[in-house]
Amino acid sequence: MHRDRKSLFWLLCFAVGAAAFGMVLAGSLHLTPPSRADKAAAPAPAATAAAAPVAGKNLAVPSFADIADEALNSVVSITSTEIIKTQNNFSPFGQGDPFEFFFGPRRGTPEERKQVAGGSGFIISPDGEILTNNHVVAGAQKIQVKLRDREVLTAKVVGRDPATDVALIKVDTKTKLTVLSLGDSDKIRVGDWVMAVGNPLAFEGTVTVGVISGKGRSGLSQDSALENFLQTDAAINFGNSGGPLINTAGQVVGINTAMIQPAQNIGFAVPINTAKADIPQLKTKGKVTRGLLGVRIGPVDQDIMQAFHLPSMNGAFVEMVDPNQPAAKAGVEHGDTIIRADDVEVKEPRDVINYVSSKAPGAKVKLTVLRDGKERTMTVTLAEREPAEGEESEPTSERGEARGRLGIRVTDLSANIRQQLGIPVDVGGVVIESIGNDSPAADKGLSEGDVITEINGVQVRSVSQFRTELDKIKKQDYVRLYVRRFHPQEISRYVVFTPE
Repeated sequence: MHRDRKSLFWLLCFAVGAAAFGMVLAGSLHLTPPSRADKAAAPAPAATAAAAPVAGKNLAVPSFADIADEALNSVVSITSTEIIKTQNNFSPFGQGDPFEFFFGPRRGTPEERKQVAGGSGFIISPDGEILTNNHVVAGAQKIQVKLRDREVLTAKVVGRDPATDVALIKVDTKTKLTVLSLGDSDKIRVGDWVMAVGNPLAFEGTVTVGVISGKGRSGLSQDSALENFLQTDAAINFGNSGGPLINTAGQVVGINTAMIQPAQNIGFAVPINTAKADIPQLKTKGKVTRGLLGVRIGPVDQDIMQAFHLPSMNGAFVEMVDPNQPAAKAGVEHGDTIIRADDVEVKEPRDVINYVSSKAPGAKVKLTVLRDGKERTMTVTLAEREPAEGEESEPTSERGEARGRLGIRVTDLSANIRQQLGIPVDVGGVVIESIGNDSPAADKGLSEGDVITEINGVQVRSVSQFRTELDKIKKQDYVRLYVRRFHPQEISRYVVFTPE
């Protein structure tokens, strides 16, 4: 009996020790959750989209869904058409061209080639003002804008500024359009979230998200004096040009402009403050004129600071002065360091460029410079900055010979034309003799040799009757043409559009 009790005692000791060892081992391997004796463990909280704040800052990733939905009401797709005149000897009828036979030779005469490009823009006024890039609409004879509801409107250029790649266009509409509010690009910070909206590669209403990767970027073109791009890693592709770059408050901070290939996600946008400064002149003059100092300036680096005994690396170092320009006439010399323009402190060359370019030609600017360790002040009367090469506001290309409101020239059907084109004798109408590539008719696929048999439901048998019916159509009304084509195969269809 005594021996049994002693054995039981040691067995219990062994069990307790084993249990204790197991708990220590399990705790060290994190195989069991910690427990509390005072209350039951609370259930794990549901997952949320917001990240936990770190060091007093909320690092939550925002959702752009609501902002995107609102912005898409104001973002438009832009199609610009440019007509390029070329020498073209091609005939769809081969060597037996009936039009050459009846209307004279066409070889060696100028032909029109239509070049179509796409881009984006965004509405900034309820009556139809739209901001976009200059390169989206430059040289275009026709600009069409598609709204979110798929309505297509014709736009005209109000003004363009090639130097900053900003353009203002306008559509005529009887409805009030939804506008995007313009933010302050000076306040945007590197690392702030942004959203790019546009129509890349014809994918309408595309949204991409990233951050501001850098500010004050330049060097993308040969003349980079006025370049001051925002850099972003929000994906920008062909067709994004002219669309808005939007902050988390739903405000436009930039105009998507360019990308770097073959780099990934290095895109650039014109700061919206640059565009806002352009808008008044674009509205009143159709272009932007800027003041000119006539100097080449650069940053103050450590070597320049020490060699010229400057107190800091703030300022704009004058590397060259044009002898025939305002700065030279006011007494500015190479080797000077500009530290103030009027009351604006100059910390880097960009400060001088931005300030002077915001002034009109003829304005007076007081410059404070450091020379030989002393401050000197001089007043400069600004000249007008001339456009850089290739930056001039080129005149609109000459349009082809006027062909009426539909952009076509028609002629009566004759026996010889019927024979050449294979048109049956029981088909009446007028045949298209020529068509402008920038015309509404060309956009609908009409071509030379097509026969128009009806206009708005009325059968036409002659050119005079065709013109009479066309004159009845008011501006912005639809015209319905019934068209028959007999070469290379017979096709009959309705063509509906609005005349010019």
